[in-house]
Amino acid sequence: MRKIAFLSIAAIAVATPGIAAAPQFDTPAPVAFMTDLSSGAVLFAKDADRRMPPASMAKMMTAYVAFDLIKKGELKLSDTAIVSPETWKQWHGPQAGSTMFLSVNEEVSIENLLYGIVVLSGNDACVVLAEKIAGSEQAFTGLMNQRAKELGLANSHFGTSNGWPDEGRTYVTARDLAKLAAATIENHPKLYKQFYSKENFTWGKTLGSGSAITQGNRDPLLGRVRGADGLKTGHTDEAGYGFTGSAEQDGRRLVMVVAGLTSFNQRASESVKFMNWGFGAWRAKPIVAAGKRVESADVQMGNASTVGLVAPRALTVTMPAGTNSPMTAKVVYSGPIKAPIAKGQHIADLVITSPDTGEQRLPLVAETDVAEAGFFGRVWAGITALFA
Repeated sequence: MRKIAFLSIAAIAVATPGIAAAPQFDTPAPVAFMTDLSSGAVLFAKDADRRMPPASMAKMMTAYVAFDLIKKGELKLSDTAIVSPETWKQWHGPQAGSTMFLSVNEEVSIENLLYGIVVLSGNDACVVLAEKIAGSEQAFTGLMNQRAKELGLANSHFGTSNGWPDEGRTYVTARDLAKLAAATIENHPKLYKQFYSKENFTWGKTLGSGSAITQGNRDPLLGRVRGADGLKTGHTDEAGYGFTGSAEQDGRRLVMVVAGLTSFNQRASESVKFMNWGFGAWRAKPIVAAGKRVESADVQMGNASTVGLVAPRALTVTMPAGTNSPMTAKVVYSGPIKAPIAKGQHIADLVITSPDTGEQRLPLVAETDVAEAGFFGRVWAGITALFA
């Protein structure tokens, strides 16, 4: 049963008077989306649920599948893959788009393939990695779609490992791309930091002189926006110029998506402008100190009938800069919560609602351990539930 406790926002944070309209932003991008991961607030949405081709932004899912396998111990960065003649032939030359400049029959580590995918946007690197992990690119896209389902990407489907045009079989939405970016950052922070913020990577040699080939990261925010550290650009004639990006400043992490822009330079300027707006037009307002109890939740079959709900970290909401909007607060959980419960377990959410941002959902965790009740306690709980 879904339990809701309505709270006075004054009991959580001291509000100052004033009502603000949500800050406005104008962009020529046909599709744009921004969310503040620190609070869950959606700061901007323009056709965010339109299905569209992702181009190379699909490579975020290829990297995510690999990150998952590395985390589980099923794949190592030191593992190697061989570039087959067939794959090399298909993904070699100007007609094959962005490339890592892999060579036929070359043995390359998973770590270097991931640099080739994330930093260089190598179409060849994606297919070689896919074949190493799943035996074929087609089988690998099955893993991509499985992860998409697990992450709740309800309007996305992957038909290739690199986002190459495939007559519409591969599609995403801006909202789903933001979810994928958030999952990458939150579920794989070390791998995210290692690969996505690298400014350039050297692989392959030029014909003739045999000079090493160094290519720069295409991320338009790196070096232009403070705290920028990812994620992925994309471009095809069909999709236009797109970008999914993230930056963190003063404890706030934003994720942005733009798509359908008309040029490389427009993508760069709009991405910088959009991210700077997100940090400048909005601010974080502290509402609950780390460890503070907000409410309590009913417990079923436990050695205690309730458990405290506390903030696992300092909780903030996102508001327009310079003023405060009226807010309402409620605690939501599915309960009564069945024991055993571990201290620090996420068992409820503090939901803050304001006119400017809609719902902002913040986690609450168990204040203490709650063990299962003994035999007589379980019998009494059963009798109580029967007559409730």
